[in-house]
Amino acid sequence: MSSMMKGTTDNGLLLPVPDEDGQPFWDFAARGELRVQGCTGCRRLRFPPRPCCPHCRSFAAEWRRMSGRGRIWSYVLPHPPLLPGYADLAPYNVIVVELADARGIRLVGNLVAHPDAPLGSADPAGLRIGAPVEVAFTEIAPGVTVPRWLLERP
Repeated sequence: MSSMMKGTTDNGLLLPVPDEDGQPFWDFAARGELRVQGCTGCRRLRFPPRPCCPHCRSFAAEWRRMSGRGRIWSYVLPHPPLLPGYADLAPYNVIVVELADARGIRLVGNLVAHPDAPLGSADPAGLRIGAPVEVAFTEIAPGVTVPRWLLERP
C-alpha cells in the first residue's frame, strides 16, 4: 500500500480524505475555485459540507463561489509538531480564516509566503487576528489541491 493510499504524501504530510458530501469542495479547489455548500431552501451557507441543512432541514444544496478573501479569525504555531512529517517544517502556522463574503464560515489552513511556498514560509510576525488574507491553491500531491492563504497586500 502506497503512502498516498494511507492519507499522507511521500514526505509524511497529511492529505485530505474527502467524504461524499465534501468531495465537491476538493473538486472545485482543484480547479482553483473556493466554493461553499449552500441550502437552496433557506439560502444559508454551511461548512463543513453535509447532506441536510442544519437550519431548515432541506436536502437541496448547491455550491456557491466565494471571493476567496477573508480575515484571520484565529491561529496557532504548533511547537513541537505532533506528527513526524511536520518536524522539519516547524515552526509553521495553522490559521482559521473567516470568509469575507460568508460570515460565520471558517476554514482551517496555512498562511504561506506565496502559493507554492512550503509550510513555515510566512513570517510569523505577520500573523494577527483580523489580518486580511486571500486564498491561493496549491497542489500538495498529484491530483490533490488545497486552499492556502496569503496576506493581502495594501
